[in-house]
Amino acid sequence: MARVPFVPVDLSEPADVVDAMRARRNGKLNEVDRVLLHSPDFARGFNLLMGNVRHKLKISPFLRELAICGVGYLNDSDFEVVNHLPELRKLGASETQLNALSDFEAAAVNEQLFDENQRLIMRLTIEMTKGVKVSDETFAKLRRLFPCSQDIVEFVGTIASYNMAARMLVALGV
Repeated sequence: MARVPFVPVDLSEPADVVDAMRARRNGKLNEVDRVLLHSPDFARGFNLLMGNVRHKLKISPFLRELAICGVGYLNDSDFEVVNHLPELRKLGASETQLNALSDFEAAAVNEQLFDENQRLIMRLTIEMTKGVKVSDETFAKLRRLFPCSQDIVEFVGTIASYNMAARMLVALGV
């Protein structure tokens, strides 16, 4: 149960923020929106950031969703896991891969289920989520497998953004 009340589903003000959130979510407000709208200015920025992370970056959608699911598991954020596992499934993850993710650290070294790029993004997710710092070894491998700096910034930014989101959701009981 959320630790702060949800705003009403039919909330209409402030119109610019509510309309932008509804536009991103096919006309509806989800539980996150209904908590964040207690602070319209925060909700506005959050919606813009997360909308860009989910829909405007050039990184692989599969790797993005893999990282987001990892952030969810590592932070015990049921909301992130429940909402992003189906996305990962749609992008081609097998049921065996999806089931393995519940032990995300073990999955990150499973060479039978995950390829080198997937394991690297999982390792990056673990390091950023559990310890904040990224090892030189992981970063060197990231540079080798993803030589484009834009990819690196987008992977790191996605993991950082979803850590913010997951930690808010867990703290607020969403």
